[in-house]
Amino acid sequence: MAATPEQNDKQIQEQIKATLAKLSGGRGGNQNNRAKYRRDKRAGGAEDREAQRAQNELDAKTLKVTEFISANDLASLMDVSVNEVIKVCLNMGMFVSINQRLDAEAITVVADEFGYDVEFLSAEEEETDTTIEDNPEDLMPRAPIVTIMGHVDHGKTSLLDYIRNASVAKGEAGGITQHIGAYDVMTKSGKRVTFLDTPGHEAFTAMRARGAKVTDIAIIVVAADDSVMPQTREAINHAQAAGVPIVIAMNKIDKAGANSEKIREELSQMNILVEDWGGKYQSQEVSAKTGLGIDDLLEKVLLEAELLELTANPDRNAVGTVIEAMLDKGRGYVTTVLVQTGTLNVGDIVLAGPHYGRVKAMTDHRGKKMKQAGPATPVQVLGLTGAPQAGDKIQVMETEREARELATQRQQLSREQSMRTKKHITLDEIGRRLAIGSFKELNVIVKGDVDGSVEALSDSLLKLSTPEVKVNILSKGVGAISESDVLLASASDAIIIGFQVRPSQSARKLADNEQIDIRLYSIIYNAINEVKDAMEGMLAPTVQEVVVANAEVRQVFNITKVGSIAGCMVTEGSFTRNTKVRVVRDGIVVHAGDISALKRYKDDVSEVRQGYECGISIKGFNDLREGDNIEGFEEKEVKRTL
Repeated sequence: MAATPEQNDKQIQEQIKATLAKLSGGRGGNQNNRAKYRRDKRAGGAEDREAQRAQNELDAKTLKVTEFISANDLASLMDVSVNEVIKVCLNMGMFVSINQRLDAEAITVVADEFGYDVEFLSAEEEETDTTIEDNPEDLMPRAPIVTIMGHVDHGKTSLLDYIRNASVAKGEAGGITQHIGAYDVMTKSGKRVTFLDTPGHEAFTAMRARGAKVTDIAIIVVAADDSVMPQTREAINHAQAAGVPIVIAMNKIDKAGANSEKIREELSQMNILVEDWGGKYQSQEVSAKTGLGIDDLLEKVLLEAELLELTANPDRNAVGTVIEAMLDKGRGYVTTVLVQTGTLNVGDIVLAGPHYGRVKAMTDHRGKKMKQAGPATPVQVLGLTGAPQAGDKIQVMETEREARELATQRQQLSREQSMRTKKHITLDEIGRRLAIGSFKELNVIVKGDVDGSVEALSDSLLKLSTPEVKVNILSKGVGAISESDVLLASASDAIIIGFQVRPSQSARKLADNEQIDIRLYSIIYNAINEVKDAMEGMLAPTVQEVVVANAEVRQVFNITKVGSIAGCMVTEGSFTRNTKVRVVRDGIVVHAGDISALKRYKDDVSEVRQGYECGISIKGFNDLREGDNIEGFEEKEVKRTL
C-alpha cells in the first residue's frame, strides 16, 4: 500500500532529527563519524580494488591473436593441453593435428569452450608496436611531407618539375604519372620539403590514398582552364579523411581560357572556401610552365608546416613507409622508402611486410649514394628479399633472426589466407551458372614494372566483373613476363597483361607455341578499356602494336655531335627508317621513339633484314648499352579476339 503525504513528511522530519543528533553528538559523535568515514573509505577502496581485479581477469580472459594460429599455439595461450583443444575440435566434427592452423570461426568456438574471448589482430599489430613514445627533449624539427594531388592532366607533375628543376612528365607514357614518386627539394628560403607525387587517373585511387596517409600537407592542383573533376573531389576527400591541411593550387593560369573565379565557386559548392572568399583554405594561382606564383605557393606550404610544428626523433631506430617497390635485374629489389622517424643507416636490418633484409645501399631520387637518411627523407633502399607492397610499414629490427622470424610468420599467414580464400566450384555455383545460361570467366595474369601499378591495374580489372562475366586475377607480380607466367596461363586458359614490361625471348616463343595471348600496355586506360571491350563483346577493329623486328645491341659507338649509335644484329624481322622502336633492358622498357638514322657500314639504307648487322641511332636517346634489345613495332588496325 502506498504511503500517505503525512507519513512521508513524518519520515523526513525523523531523518532531519537523526542527522542533527549525529552532528551535535560532541567529541564522541565526531570520533564515531571519523571511524565510520574510515570504514566507508576502506570499503570503497576494497570495491575499487575488486573492480580493478575483475578488469584484469577480463583482460586475462581475452586472447589477442591473428587468424590462422596453430592448435598448439592456441593451447599454450590458454594454458591448457593441446590434446584438450583437439578433443574440443573432434566434438565439433573437426579433425585437426597439433600444427594445423585454425580459421577465425574455429578459434572463437574453441576459446569459448575454455571461457576465453577472442580479439583478432593483423600480423603487424600482433608482432610489433612501432609507436614508441619519444621524450620531448629528443624531438627535433623535421621537413614537411607534401603530397601533390589532383585530376589527371591538371599539371601536378609539371608543377613538381618546375619546383625541383627536373623533367619527369616527358618520361611518363602518355604524359601521365603512373608511379608514386618521392622527392627531396630545397626551397629558395633554405628550407627542406619532401614532395610526394601521386597519379591522377582514377585507377590509382589506392596509391593516392596512401599518398594522403603519409603526408603532412596536401597541395590540390586544379587546372584554371578546366573545372573541379571527380578525381579532384576524391583527392580532397582523401586529404580531409587523413586530417591534413589543404592548399589549393590553381594551375595553367596563363592559358587563354583560365577562369580562377569559376574554380573558387565550384570549390565553395564542396564546402571548400578559400581565404579570398573568407574561408580557411589557402589558395594560389600558379603556372607550372612559367613559374608564376610558385614561390608564393611554397611560402604558403611552409606557413602551414610552421603551424603544425612538425618534429621527430632522429636518434632512434627508423620507422617509415614503403612508397614503391620494383625489381631491377642488375640491382635486385629496389624499394622507395619514406623515413618518418628515426635515422636509417646502411647496414641496418629492416622488416617490411613479409620481407626483410640488410640495407646494402641507399640512394636519393637522383641516384646519389647516401649513408644515412633522417626523418622525412625519401630514399631508395637495396637489400630486401622481395618487393613489399606500397603502403607497408618498414622498421629497423635489432637482430636478423628476429626480422627473419617475423617475416616468415607473415608469409605463412598470407599463404594460409590465400589458400583459405581460394574458392573452388560448388554444385550451387554450377546451378547458378546454368540458371544464368551464359556465364563466362576471364582469367588474367598481371605483370608490371612496379608494385603500385600492378595493384592499381589489378583492382581496376576486378571492378569490371559483371554477373555474366567475371574477371579472375590468377597471379600478379613485379618484373618481366617469364616462362612460368606463360605456363600458368596455358594451364588455366588465361591472358597475360604486361604493364610497362616485356616478355623474355623464351617466354615469347613459348607463348607463340602455346597460343597464349600476351597484351602489352604502357598506358593504364588502354589496358582497362580493351579488357572491358573484350568482356562486352565489342571487339571493333582498333589500332594495335605489332612487333615487326628485333635487334640485339652488340656494341655502342659514341660519336661527337651525333650521339650514341648502336651496332646491332637484327635477330627477327626487318627494320626500316620509319619503324618505331623501343629500347628494352632486362625485360623493362626504358625508351620508346623513332629511328633517326639506319646505316650499313657508312651508307644510309632504307631497310635491314634479319641476320644482317647495322647501325641504329634513336632520336633523343643516347643511353644505349651493350645487351639492350631494340624492338621495332608498327601500329596496325586489326580485329581483336580474346
